[in-house]
Amino acid sequence: MKKIIIIVTFIWIGFVSSISFMESWLKFQAPNITTKLGIGIGKIVFEALNKVEIAFISIIIICLTIIMLKYKRLYFSHALSLSIVLLILQTFWLLPALSQRATQIIQDIKVPKSNLHFLFVLFEILKIGCLTTFGIKLLNTKNMY
Repeated sequence: MKKIIIIVTFIWIGFVSSISFMESWLKFQAPNITTKLGIGIGKIVFEALNKVEIAFISIIIICLTIIMLKYKRLYFSHALSLSIVLLILQTFWLLPALSQRATQIIQDIKVPKSNLHFLFVLFEILKIGCLTTFGIKLLNTKNMY
């Protein structure tokens, strides 16, 4: 189970890093990509990433639950807990708000300035830091279940 958790954690880091810090701005460098088209693509990609992240955290939680039931030990990680909180905030608050703004921009509706995108980037940086801390801690734990 520990190996599965480690693998999923580092794959999750890879997904977030590649999409949030490469795809999100590189798509605008492609020929003939307009702002509206880029925003539309981003909206689809980030909704898909969010679903994949929910799958990743579900796998990790299931594995930790199996470990807890089998070995009667509770494994707790502040880094993983913060990652979960950030993902919940993104899923139920930040991504819907950004999606609504994206839809309005695509429909040529003027939207007021917002710090939501900056906050999203901050959440992604924090999440990657937390997941990296969690993954490294697991790698360094010799006798974890």
